[in-house]
Amino acid sequence: MSTMKFCRECNNILYPKEDREQKILLYGCRNCDHEEVADNNCVYRNEIHHAVGERTQVLQDVAADPTLPRTKTVHCAQCNHGEAVFFQATARGEEGMTLFFVCCNPSCGYRWRD
Repeated sequence: MSTMKFCRECNNILYPKEDREQKILLYGCRNCDHEEVADNNCVYRNEIHHAVGERTQVLQDVAADPTLPRTKTVHCAQCNHGEAVFFQATARGEEGMTLFFVCCNPSCGYRWRD
């Protein structure tokens, strides 16, 4: 898939449009009315790539977020600290919501789920 297509007649950008009668995707010029049939039906593709450390950093920053609720009824299994931030999210590969905890000890940051 090419990222942008240009008109062969006037070198302006070709925009995707559909031909409802023939049920095909076309690229058309808004300047000179040139049209060509699309070789691929994919108009736009957004690929998101995350670095491994990027996801981890987000969860570690959660402990410093003042808008998230905190609890003193749980203790961290790593450092035995008595305060944690908690939030609900969908766990990867599971249905429904899961309750996540993140230790508020700045030197720990251990995370677990209920």
